[in-house]
Amino acid sequence: MRTPGFWYGSGGPAGAALGWALAPLGALYGLAGRLRMASGRPERAGAPVICVGNLVAGGAGKTPVCIAVAEALRARGAVPAFLTRGHGGREHGPLAVDPGIHDSAAVGDEALLLASHGPCWVARDRAAGARAAVAAGASVLVMDDGFQNPGLAKDLSLIVVDGAVGFGNGHLVPAGPLREPVARGLARAGAVVVVGEDRAGVERRVAGALPVLHARLEPVEEARALAGRTVLAFAGIGRPEKFFATLEALGARVVERAAFADHHPYRPEEVLALLDRAAALGALPVTTAKDAVRLPDDLRALVRVVPVRAVWREPAALDRLLTSLPTGHLTGVPNG
Repeated sequence: MRTPGFWYGSGGPAGAALGWALAPLGALYGLAGRLRMASGRPERAGAPVICVGNLVAGGAGKTPVCIAVAEALRARGAVPAFLTRGHGGREHGPLAVDPGIHDSAAVGDEALLLASHGPCWVARDRAAGARAAVAAGASVLVMDDGFQNPGLAKDLSLIVVDGAVGFGNGHLVPAGPLREPVARGLARAGAVVVVGEDRAGVERRVAGALPVLHARLEPVEEARALAGRTVLAFAGIGRPEKFFATLEALGARVVERAAFADHHPYRPEEVLALLDRAAALGALPVTTAKDAVRLPDDLRALVRVVPVRAVWREPAALDRLLTSLPTGHLTGVPNG
């Protein structure tokens, strides 16, 4: 679904009123989540589990942060594997993702992105997926999402927050973006990762209760060739406007923007219409790496993809957190 604008303050008084009107449903959602967490029996994986989650529905930058965490682990001599539910895919797993065989309809877009950076397992049953990954040789697991899943014990949980919007209007789904109350979630976390400029005052809200790491999503070097180009941009992510702003920061001239729901499965006719519109505007069609894996195979090469990576403001802050994990699984020392 498309992220409702009133979750993050747009819509004026009418949006705020809608949030309050839906608050009783949010309370029921929160109660159901609390009961689910209380009834869970977290299983130990036999290897440290780093959960990269969030407190809101929708994108905050979890997948690039997962990849950056795995890179830091490999620098320490560890053998990380990614673990994900496979949102949007039909496979239940446990299944080792093979980008040469599986598509987004099978395993979801995030799993394909993760698998391009290391071993990735899809499993609706996170504990079963963890067992499979460890049996295949993983010494540490990096779990994309699943912070509210009680089936697998976590050794370190990183809460990723989009610095531009923070925790939204403070209401629970469907009245707002929160999956659970902020205080309750932070009480189970090991650190907060603020992605982008902290315009929402996230660090001030955490107020020393947890370590706060800062990261930015940076386009890969090849994307700089878009400077001065006329582009038609489209994206089906949590907040498509973040992608559009990234293109403008690169110096691209964005003449048209098309926003789709997060994880939107693109139909051939939709993509062809975008390509035709771009041609009429004399523009280059561009999208995100997450969207690209959901495009029809025969049309993907006609769209310019702009991958991003998470870059830490202070890499040593992440390293300090990793040293707190159980010894024997993380070996070596960080590079540099």
